[in-house]
Amino acid sequence: MPVRRSKLIAVCAIAASLSALSAPAFAARDYVWAAGSSTVFPFSTRVAENFAKKTGAKTPKVESLGTGGGIKLFCSGSGDGFPDIANASRPMKKSEFEACAAKGVKDIVQVKIGFDGIVVAVDKAGPDFAFKPEYLYLGLASQVVQYGKFVPNKIGAWNQIAKGLPAKKILVYGPPPSSGTRDAFVELAIEAGARKFPAAEALHSADEAKFKQTVDPLRKDVWVDAGENDNAIIQTLTKTPGALGVFGYSFLEENMDKVKGATVNGVKPTAVTISDGSYPLSRSLYIYVKKANIGVTPGLREFVKEFVSDAASGRGGYLQSRGLVPLPVSQHDAQKGVADKLPAMGRPAS
Repeated sequence: MPVRRSKLIAVCAIAASLSALSAPAFAARDYVWAAGSSTVFPFSTRVAENFAKKTGAKTPKVESLGTGGGIKLFCSGSGDGFPDIANASRPMKKSEFEACAAKGVKDIVQVKIGFDGIVVAVDKAGPDFAFKPEYLYLGLASQVVQYGKFVPNKIGAWNQIAKGLPAKKILVYGPPPSSGTRDAFVELAIEAGARKFPAAEALHSADEAKFKQTVDPLRKDVWVDAGENDNAIIQTLTKTPGALGVFGYSFLEENMDKVKGATVNGVKPTAVTISDGSYPLSRSLYIYVKKANIGVTPGLREFVKEFVSDAASGRGGYLQSRGLVPLPVSQHDAQKGVADKLPAMGRPAS
């Protein structure tokens, strides 16, 4: 009997081991989890609500952590303790992709969901601002070019930068370093403005990494990190005359009774100027999906398909009414194909 019993225990142990090998990598949550960009947050939330209504499934969990924070959590590991989706208001960086790979997070699917513009806004009753990227650089960068050299920025008011700008103290409320909006603003406004100056352009050509280290830091005396809540920035602008705020276009569109956007290079931020690229601070929005979780997390594939459906992110879709600028029809159709076939993205170049 003892021999038979030991054999039975051994057989059960082998069966358990085989079962474990054939089981999914993790016990699936019963809901989809997305985390990341505060700009993508309202779009992802709306898709989650509609997805739940259409399917009867549990409403996906959506968190606003900033693009950097969302991708970091997404890349921290596999399993039900980490998001299925990272919402992003910029492309994933090479360093982030490699961090994912180091934690075993591979076969990532990149889905472009639409466009957005970064707005520099002021209270509705405030003065009108007509910016150029170089004006934003001179106002907000911690070091600026003067007489061919980089020096600490001591400019105090906008009218000291260019004629026609209001005589208002430089004070800007914007997103923190973890935000994709911040990253995109630095690239599209600060770096682009700096390159208008020969000394900065020469540095960019000689050593791009040093250029970024020199140009990218924003002034701590005039730039106020306002967290990932863009609505809080809008509320601050209404109470702080002359102060500016930096956030995504969708929040401008939702609050045009309270704030107004500045022009950049003479172009107003609108759905048309953002989609055609004439507004200089335009960008693409993304979601990143763990392909390994498709078929494991209930409803993940259907949620992704809902995001790129004609009813959601297509022209005239319900996300457009929330401020998303739709992709051209050909690009939108291509992204529906991505959601269907789920091709893994390659490693980003930078």
